[in-house]
Amino acid sequence: MSISKALTIAGSDSGGGAGIQADLKTFQELNVYGMSAITAVTAQNTLGVHGVFPLTADAVVQQIEAIGSDIGADAIKTGMLFNSEIIEAVSEQIKRFNWSKVIVDPVMIAKGGASLLQDEAVEALKNHLLPLALVVTPNIPEAEVLTGLNILNLDDRQTAAKILHSFGVKNVVIKGGHAENEEQLVDLLFDGTEFSYFTSERIHTKNTHGTGCTFAAAITAEIAKGKSIYHSAETAVAFIREAIKEDLKLGQGHGPTNHWAYQKKKRGPLHVE
Repeated sequence: MSISKALTIAGSDSGGGAGIQADLKTFQELNVYGMSAITAVTAQNTLGVHGVFPLTADAVVQQIEAIGSDIGADAIKTGMLFNSEIIEAVSEQIKRFNWSKVIVDPVMIAKGGASLLQDEAVEALKNHLLPLALVVTPNIPEAEVLTGLNILNLDDRQTAAKILHSFGVKNVVIKGGHAENEEQLVDLLFDGTEFSYFTSERIHTKNTHGTGCTFAAAITAEIAKGKSIYHSAETAVAFIREAIKEDLKLGQGHGPTNHWAYQKKKRGPLHVE
């Protein structure tokens, strides 16, 4: 039996709702073997990020080399990369191991507002990492930073997707969760030729910590299994919808989502005799 494998290159969230922890939980729930290369350790909980402690680029490289030279990976996800030195180092390792199934979640701002990407790193992300990406998954604020656009509606999102594609990304998914005054959320997929749309009802809750990481991780897991971009995005939309709908109500601030809710719904209710 062939086991699908996914590597996440991202920051650690001590609260367990986002970052490496969210990615590994999502990989596990979608039956993919998860591995990690940690770029930074954060001290955070549902109330916010209280400290960010980046690793050196060499420490990140050695973790990636350990995976690439032995176990290998069917798909790669990048999350919080923090600075340009780490971004450039990660990009070189992706090229070294000839990894083509790269999903970039351009993590910039934490749910509580803390910056997770230095300003100088945005250009490094655009110039070094995005040209290697099979998929990029920004939310609306992240797409605005990357493109310089003020995104107010779906037409603006389409324009932003075309600009992101021009950077060398093969597929662009712009998430709709930050769209204001919309009860129907629309996640947009652009493959360079056609647009596809995934529509879902907005769930009113403050417990959305880690949704971006989890969404991108679900896409990564499905791509690792050989699924199409459309199928992978469709699964990710369904996965995160259930995770938000059945949240865990933990902490005093923006609580984490429920990573086992998707599989729980698929299994149906337990019958005890």
